[in-house]
Amino acid sequence: MNLSTAFIVFLIIFVLMFILRMPIPMGMMSACVFYFLISGDNVKMVGQQTLKTFYTNYTIIAVPLFIFAANVMNSGKVTDKVFGFAKCFVGRFKGGLGHVNVLASLIFSGMTGSAIADASGLGKMEIDAMRAEGYDDGFSCAITAASATIGPVFPPSIPMVIYAMLSGASVGALFMGGMVPGVLLAIALMIYVAFIAHKRNYPVSARIRGKAFLKYTVTAIPAILTPVILLVGIYTGIMTPTEAGAVAGLYALIVAAFGYRVLKWDGLKQVLLETIKSTGSVSIMIGAATSISYIVAKEQLATKVASWMLGVTDNKYVFLLMINVVVLILGMFIDTSVIQVVFIPIVLPMAQAFGVDLVHFGLILVFNMMIGLSTPPFGMLNFITAGVSGTPLKEVIKEIWAPLIAMLIVLFIITFIPDVVLFLPRLLLGYGG
Repeated sequence: MNLSTAFIVFLIIFVLMFILRMPIPMGMMSACVFYFLISGDNVKMVGQQTLKTFYTNYTIIAVPLFIFAANVMNSGKVTDKVFGFAKCFVGRFKGGLGHVNVLASLIFSGMTGSAIADASGLGKMEIDAMRAEGYDDGFSCAITAASATIGPVFPPSIPMVIYAMLSGASVGALFMGGMVPGVLLAIALMIYVAFIAHKRNYPVSARIRGKAFLKYTVTAIPAILTPVILLVGIYTGIMTPTEAGAVAGLYALIVAAFGYRVLKWDGLKQVLLETIKSTGSVSIMIGAATSISYIVAKEQLATKVASWMLGVTDNKYVFLLMINVVVLILGMFIDTSVIQVVFIPIVLPMAQAFGVDLVHFGLILVFNMMIGLSTPPFGMLNFITAGVSGTPLKEVIKEIWAPLIAMLIVLFIITFIPDVVLFLPRLLLGYGG
């Protein structure tokens, strides 16, 4: 595979970015700038194309809106209501708080679409509650990290919005395609919790009945309605996914500020600052992704890699297996956002050449990248749960392997049984991709 000098320099700078621990968005842009300087490309033209991507892509506006909604949900203590509601239903089983952890993450995922928001906000509460009832810290952190990965799989999902922007796939079909995999992941993790709870004799939480049950349920309804409003709005055609992001942000603000009265002016200011910072980081990364897509196209990298893979196999399921292995390995060492914006432009043409449905392929990639968030040595969710709980990282890593196996089983199912992903979009949306 012949590579130009400019591209070799690009790769070297890209690797140095991680070695020197540069901020990821700036490191990616630096690698692109070096490429353009050496190749003699018209940087102005590339910059105009990047800006055009922002100004003409309506879908991307949903990203900051969902980020804002996630930040409001965390700062507004809506997590308390979700946790209490989940405890009413599954706390009475053996290892009850482990099941609560998973169910609460499934509910919370329908409001934020962010694994980081789940682990850092809801996660601290879950770990503290489990510690108080005698659960091992390592187990508590591991199941919290694993359950947080449901966030970007079950709709709405920020990574799916970015994938839709890069691939042209339907956001609505992606969201609906993520429902069954998200539920399957929750079931797989709850089976694991049940096994460990009986093996280690973890406790049963006190049963919540009568007025207390009614109180938890009623107070949780405004929060739980968030995904219902969003999904009904999207799939009835009342609103686009981008408009749904705006509705999610406004509704979250109303619920936190006026419904639960827990978000004050100072809290709102902090939410806005965090949203601006996160949006800025994502925007620079998407800008870098546009430049990298240009470089990949100019170097004909996708064509070269596709030719090589077609020489290895002409079976799409072998191709998907190879993609899964590569993404899993990359996820052990590289931030998932980098995998998304760099890897997707390269592999999308290959997926199309093998006849893989774009929605199915998107769910495989997003699910796989979320596994990377919990995979040692650099799984971000492991660091977050260890940090918010004060648990030694080695204890989290020791316990994370079994949940990873559960996640890999679900990944295997959605990879090789496409209807698990596609039957809801086909049934309810008439999707024919």
